[in-house]
Amino acid sequence: MDPVSTITWIVLFVLLTVTVSGLSGKVGWSAPVALVLVGAVLSFVPQVPAIEIEPELVLYGILPPLLFASAIRTSFSDIRSGGDSMLLLSVVLVAVTVATVGVTVWLLVPAVPLAAALAYGAVVAPTDAVAVTAVAGRLRLPRRVLSVLETESLFNDAAALVALNVSIVAIASVVEPWMIGAEFALAVAGGIGVGLVVGFVIAQVRRRLSAPVLDTSLSLVTPYLAFIPAQEVGGSGVVAVVVAGLVLGAKSPQIQSAQARIAEAINWRTIRFLLENAVFLVIGLSLSGIIAGLETSSVGFWAIVGLSLAVLLVLVLSRFAFVLTGTLLYQYGSALIRRRAWGWRTGVALSSAGMRGVVTLAAAFLLPETTPERELLQFLAFIVVAGTLLGGLALPVIVRALRLPPPNADQERVERQLLMAEAQRAGLDRLATEETEGVEDRVMQRLRTNASFLTDALENPTPPASEPLPDSYHRLRYLMLYAERDAVAAARSEGRYQDPAVRSVLASIDAEELALRVNAPTKSSDDE
Repeated sequence: MDPVSTITWIVLFVLLTVTVSGLSGKVGWSAPVALVLVGAVLSFVPQVPAIEIEPELVLYGILPPLLFASAIRTSFSDIRSGGDSMLLLSVVLVAVTVATVGVTVWLLVPAVPLAAALAYGAVVAPTDAVAVTAVAGRLRLPRRVLSVLETESLFNDAAALVALNVSIVAIASVVEPWMIGAEFALAVAGGIGVGLVVGFVIAQVRRRLSAPVLDTSLSLVTPYLAFIPAQEVGGSGVVAVVVAGLVLGAKSPQIQSAQARIAEAINWRTIRFLLENAVFLVIGLSLSGIIAGLETSSVGFWAIVGLSLAVLLVLVLSRFAFVLTGTLLYQYGSALIRRRAWGWRTGVALSSAGMRGVVTLAAAFLLPETTPERELLQFLAFIVVAGTLLGGLALPVIVRALRLPPPNADQERVERQLLMAEAQRAGLDRLATEETEGVEDRVMQRLRTNASFLTDALENPTPPASEPLPDSYHRLRYLMLYAERDAVAAARSEGRYQDPAVRSVLASIDAEELALRVNAPTKSSDDE
């Protein structure tokens, strides 16, 4: 295909992704499901180029930015509060799924050896961060449920890929049990180490960048700076990207200007939207090629249908059994465990949100060419992705039936007000420490007013042109805003407020700082 045709198809691909996603949102459909269905239909149109998923492209090209976009929006307080549940769902549940699904395939398809069956179990084990966010993120789920689902899908790819690598090695040779533990420990330690180094180094560099365009450009390559070195040293690139994103997200208020944060947020929202939705279209477009590969399978049509249903059933039941067993243990364990327990309704909601996505399909193509019934396993991976996405359509119905309370709007509003008041006090305290001799009374009054009533500051960032404020106003207000932002960051690190309140207050402070820069007497270098 010549370059012009390639570019034309890419443009059409993006336009189709945007169109289907936009129309789905307007009519209340699930965009991931709609995109998979549209892609599946188009895959059988002769004029549409055949799509074959390149696993390395997905794992190295698409997965890092998607994980990073989610990680920079995840707070450390969510990780701390749900550390035990994250470990259970991201590691233990992955191991349980690998075993149950793998043994099921091994028993039902004699041509598939145990190692290959376990490799397939690792392929379908991880829930997908993209799919979970796309489906569950649109619901008004309780804060804890959504937090657990998002943190689970951030980390379980690492455990599943380690299990997949070990199983692939076992296909051709004998694997000792200690090798599994050693590889997992190396993956986690290497990923955390590289992620911390990249996160802190990038933070120091960004602290010294004044131009938002440079800051955003560096942000766009950060996922790859973490992922590729971690993979090269034997660590988990997934863990490295997530850790780097968590570090930079936590340090953002201290190392970036308001302009840089706003620009980064807009750019990552756009990238995340395009990639999230494009991967579902790619999944659908791969269907015809996967089905064509079934011609080499020794398993008949009806046996494949029965096998598909059996795998889906075991996958769903194993998640329900594990999560509900965990719910029981939390409720009747020690006093410390009981304080962190969730109810049965929450357990059912968590069990129902087990969507798989492009990582599962990409991992299926990582199976060696010599894997027995490789094409059948790839088709079963597609069935799992499509089946769990379709099952995700029932999640809103399940949530309504469970009568789970949505996030408390009144509580969130009170938290925002309390946190804003705390930030304003920090700003006024900073003003009290500054030398203000010679500063006009109207400037001091304006500073105190804007610190107490941020809405007025946003709506009227400067007085009428006939009464301009001197440079001293902007200088002092900047110092107050920096103190306010530091106070909010400190409150977040201590876990005293929920993430929605923190984000709302930080956004308000950023908005005022941006308004100050726009209306400053002289042009700021940050605008360059």
